[in-house]
Amino acid sequence: MAQHLSRRARSTFLAASALTLAAPAPGAPQTGTFDISALRTRAEASDFMETSSYADVVAFVRALDRASDRVHLTTMGYTSEGRPIPMLVVGDLPDASAEAVRASGKLRVYIQGNIHAGEVPGKEALQMFVRGILSGEYPDWSDEVVLLIVPIYNADGNERMALDNRPRQHGPIGGMGQRPNAQGLDLNRDHMKLDSPEARSLVRMMSEYDPHLSVDLHTTNGTRHAYHVTYAPPLHPGTPEGITGLLRGRMLPALTETIRAKRGIDFYYYGNSGGFGRGGAGAVPEWRTFDHRPRFNNNYAGLRNRLAILSEAYAYLTFEDRVLSTLWFVEEIVAYSHDHAAELARVVEAADAPVVGHTLPTRATMARSDDMVTILMGEVDEERHPFTGAVILRRRDVRRPVRMWEYGTFEATDSEVVPARYLIPPELDDIAERLRAHGVAMTALASATSMDVEEFALDSVTTAPREFQGHAEQTLYGRWRATSREVPEGTLVVEASQPLGRLVFYLLEPRSDDGFADWGLLARALEGSGTYPILRVPPG
Repeated sequence: MAQHLSRRARSTFLAASALTLAAPAPGAPQTGTFDISALRTRAEASDFMETSSYADVVAFVRALDRASDRVHLTTMGYTSEGRPIPMLVVGDLPDASAEAVRASGKLRVYIQGNIHAGEVPGKEALQMFVRGILSGEYPDWSDEVVLLIVPIYNADGNERMALDNRPRQHGPIGGMGQRPNAQGLDLNRDHMKLDSPEARSLVRMMSEYDPHLSVDLHTTNGTRHAYHVTYAPPLHPGTPEGITGLLRGRMLPALTETIRAKRGIDFYYYGNSGGFGRGGAGAVPEWRTFDHRPRFNNNYAGLRNRLAILSEAYAYLTFEDRVLSTLWFVEEIVAYSHDHAAELARVVEAADAPVVGHTLPTRATMARSDDMVTILMGEVDEERHPFTGAVILRRRDVRRPVRMWEYGTFEATDSEVVPARYLIPPELDDIAERLRAHGVAMTALASATSMDVEEFALDSVTTAPREFQGHAEQTLYGRWRATSREVPEGTLVVEASQPLGRLVFYLLEPRSDDGFADWGLLARALEGSGTYPILRVPPG
């Protein structure tokens, strides 16, 4: 179970850290009662020269918790260095427990910042957002929505601040954290293999609280475009059609129009532009999104049959403008979720339909748009960091429309029919443990049983020459073939008809480009064997 804190326990939250408990929220009155609207984040208190430390965030969220019975402070889990990951549950609820949240029957929206601890606007914006809720700056959304807010997911990375952690990014000039966690892992590549305590904390929260919508707040790299924020829905082509249809067809276009009307700024689908110099003179530029694989947060949530939005504030906006743009996006996401709560809930419920017998992609490639699109490109000015002398870039208010091909979606290059169930040998205890961490249900055979099954006959296995995130990734080649087997006692039976059947498929299929086999987690079992060790039972 997640660590839910009673009112008394919350008063001693993080008691093991004297420094954390001693740190006041920047700008907060220190005695008596206070006006919550006077509370200031580290970014605000420093005129956006600095970003919040872990102690700053904890002090701030504890102040929010004390200020209102509509805010309940708990912890989502722990980092690899043992820091509790604070989570605010915001709504008309008796406590922060998953049971209370789900029993409310309201739409559940999870929003996180700081998965990459150098990309800090989400951390600041979420603190400001909850303060704004308590200060009455927004309509009352609590009749339809419960918010789960995690401002500082990668807390260990956040504490490794340096002035040069994000070269060329425009601030905060007082430094920011590092991209990976304390283990050196990129947490936005860890949603499938679950090597980090942070990722395991997150997927446990997803299993227990089951948010209908997850929002992940980042900062861009690279391309000099004119958008204040770019975004992405789940990109894996195996995502339920209702999820992508709602996000691409209605929600994201509506949010874009609302922001433009209210703020006069442009948002668009995430991308980076290449091709200007490729292919010689006259080459047509391209707008390309990122990876479809569920190792990324928004793609992973999609394969759990849930709505998800990636937000990427533009790196060359000033730090203050990045925070404000992110805050405005969060405000509109929550407002839309409130106004369309019943529709979002219906789409999510329909996405949980069984996938047994369906054909789903195991590998994919980018698909080109049918027609060229207009992308707003921008320009930057070079400035110097006042304390290091390094070049930093600042967005100019330039919008230069360029026609280009868009590679914003993916199509299957390989696919398989989803079986009725998978059979995992009892000796593969690491695989079973990781499945349980994802929230996957399974049972063990009480006795040996003869079954008609399918086994994957291997033609070859290729191993990546260099490790990535601590693993030598592998690609398996071969085919499924029918056979009969005596399946031993203790074999774990994983039904693909369960709500997480889509995720089960991508974790266990040997040809999956982001499953356990891809991450090399079955390398030892494959040595000297002509078959994949996990069997499956066909549908029907």
